[in-house]
Amino acid sequence: MGYCFGQTQAEMNKTEHDKYLKANKRLNNIYQTILKEYKEDTTFIKNFKASQKIWIRFRDAEIKMKYPDRKEGYGSVEPMCWSIYLTQLTNERIRILKAWIDGIEEGDVCAGSVKTKQ
Repeated sequence: MGYCFGQTQAEMNKTEHDKYLKANKRLNNIYQTILKEYKEDTTFIKNFKASQKIWIRFRDAEIKMKYPDRKEGYGSVEPMCWSIYLTQLTNERIRILKAWIDGIEEGDVCAGSVKTKQ
């Protein structure tokens, strides 16, 4: 994370939230790129959109599992911790979806709908 002792909790919360927003923007860009590159494969696109909707519900459920609603809360670090976890989940989703952009080596018999690398 690399925080300085001089940062306030509010500053650390904002820093981590900004990291999450940046990761989320990357995810949205990848999503749009996949929609564009695979637009001819309507069956894939339908399933891809459904998968992303389910992933968003999964992501939200993961956050609630890690930080259940409680009266006492988790203190002033909670927003920072939420953002850190959201960023981790989002970066994992990016890693998975990048295969549809980058492609898979020719000969991978389990490539499914993923294109072959150029």
